[in-house]
Amino acid sequence: MRFLRRSEPTTVGADSVDTSESQGSADSTRTAGKGRPTPKRREAEAKRRGPAPPPPRTQREASKLARANRPAPAERRRAAAERREGMAAGDEKFLMPRDRGPMKAYVRDVVDSRPHIMGLFMPLAVVVLISVLIPFPAIQQYLSLFSLIALATMIVEGTLLGYSTTRKARARFPEATVNALGTGWYAFTRASQLRRLRIPKPRVARGANP
Repeated sequence: MRFLRRSEPTTVGADSVDTSESQGSADSTRTAGKGRPTPKRREAEAKRRGPAPPPPRTQREASKLARANRPAPAERRRAAAERREGMAAGDEKFLMPRDRGPMKAYVRDVVDSRPHIMGLFMPLAVVVLISVLIPFPAIQQYLSLFSLIALATMIVEGTLLGYSTTRKARARFPEATVNALGTGWYAFTRASQLRRLRIPKPRVARGANP
């Protein structure tokens, strides 16, 4: 009876040992099947793409790589047309840094709301060129005098426009820092262009009160 009692725990111990050994072998089988952590998606995609190409070592290789990565002519034309349309429409994404911001848009509206003598600056340049080429001294004198008077008038008008535009911008944006010289020059250059050639295109009609 004592032998039987002693043999019972021995048998149970053997069963537990066998069970632990089977579990250990199963775990080792599962570990052996994996052997490494699951790779991340970024690493897997990089492995499929292969190693990154070496950087160009010479100017010729850099030029060749730039030509290879250059978009197609049709794509470049489409991008250029989209950029021109965006600039003409006043889209902030396509505008130059000097044209961005609500304050610059307001200055453009103030300038575009009425005609300016400065808008004749380009035709005046043509008149000056003609006065130089015409071989008649009398006509040259009259054209030169007209050009000087028109230029002086444009300077006076530009000064007054810059002052009034800066005052309106400061009243419209009291919390912003409005530089008088920069704002006045921006208004002057905008007004000196022909209306149909201004970029961005005018969005207010003449006679409006922005």
